[in-house]
Amino acid sequence: MVPALKLLEVRLHATPTTSAWILTAFLLSSAVLTPLLGRLGDQFGRRKVTLAVLVVYAIGMAGAAAAQNIGQLIAARVVQGAALALVPLSMAILREALPVKRLPFAMGLVSGAVGAGGGAGLIVGGLLADHLSWRYLFVLGTAIALVSLLLAALWVPTSTYTASGGTDVPGAVLLAGGLVAVLLALAKGPSWGWSSGRVLGLFALGLVLFAVLIVVERTRSDALLDVGELSNRPMLMTHTAAFLFGAGSYFFYLALPLYAQLPKAAGVGFGSTITVAGLLMLPGMLAVVPASIAVGRIARVLGPRWPLAGGWVLFAVGSVLLVLAHDQMWQHAVFYTIIGSGTGLVIGSLPKLIADIVPLARTGTANGINNIARTVGSAVGTALAAAIIASAGAGPLPDSTFTSLFWLAAAAAALGIAVGFFAVRGEATAAAPTGELVTQTTE
Repeated sequence: MVPALKLLEVRLHATPTTSAWILTAFLLSSAVLTPLLGRLGDQFGRRKVTLAVLVVYAIGMAGAAAAQNIGQLIAARVVQGAALALVPLSMAILREALPVKRLPFAMGLVSGAVGAGGGAGLIVGGLLADHLSWRYLFVLGTAIALVSLLLAALWVPTSTYTASGGTDVPGAVLLAGGLVAVLLALAKGPSWGWSSGRVLGLFALGLVLFAVLIVVERTRSDALLDVGELSNRPMLMTHTAAFLFGAGSYFFYLALPLYAQLPKAAGVGFGSTITVAGLLMLPGMLAVVPASIAVGRIARVLGPRWPLAGGWVLFAVGSVLLVLAHDQMWQHAVFYTIIGSGTGLVIGSLPKLIADIVPLARTGTANGINNIARTVGSAVGTALAAAIIASAGAGPLPDSTFTSLFWLAAAAAALGIAVGFFAVRGEATAAAPTGELVTQTTE
């Protein structure tokens, strides 16, 4: 959607503030629905919930393709937000269906596909926006959802292990309310003003709802948010790594295409089309998949800390190289490939670390919370990037704007390196192939 936002704004006669809701609505919906759908998958079967989510996603995509105005498109994007629950559901299905020895490769492959697919969307979106109607963005999405639905119906096995207990409705409502308040404040802060009463009020409301959520969840045996699980240092660090990754990635998602499309006459940029801007990021996107697949092998050879910490090292190196040199196309392509390799190691490590910590019955829920951490990080990264871009004023963007964004990405990676070592140490609870809970050391 990012490459096509300006086009949608023109075609649907929307203001920039209104068109921003095309992204914001999806962000809010996915943050609210992902942990709840992950929990429902743990309770009632991941296959059933996966198929239901794909049906809902196909409906949302078809509705967007047929939208006649910006309001209908935003409503369809809210429905599409359910799709991000497919990531934690997929990880739970893999953990249940595969032997332990095959899990690192399988989780790395799926994580790599998710990362590369998200980046490929920038390229495909650019091609469709440049050469076809914007409606083909959603026609293609509908087709992919229907094919995925067919494949899942044919080959995803029925769940054999399910979580006990009921659905934590109070926890879901409080978590949803807190997330919506905080994410809405982050999304609207650049336009409303960070010191405005609305933004500060939303942040305060979010903090209050999260505080109440912690109190409520401590009293429930079927809590959606396991407070004790979150206080476990490896789990907390794993979620922190997801947050940092969400923030760091979005600095590049926004900065690199923007830089490439700036006219050369301004002294900064390549004057590229949307398509070329996306193609410059393609090598980095392709590097995500093999790097994610390599997580298991690196962990066996160097130890379990190094896939995550090493991924952050590559992320930091690529960021610093872009700080030092970014005025040539080859520099964007080569240096972002280094970042893409680090990205693959980071996102391939997170589900494996979670599988080492939580029992099988909470795999979907825990991965859902991890996706929330990444989503909130993405919102923070987007807000920071928007603030830095806006601070440059109405004229052509100076080179210092992009240097600042690349430095922020390097700072996120530096924090990630430290977090990576603490995300592994300690005792963790895992599920044996038979479903019996065992305690293992992740050293």
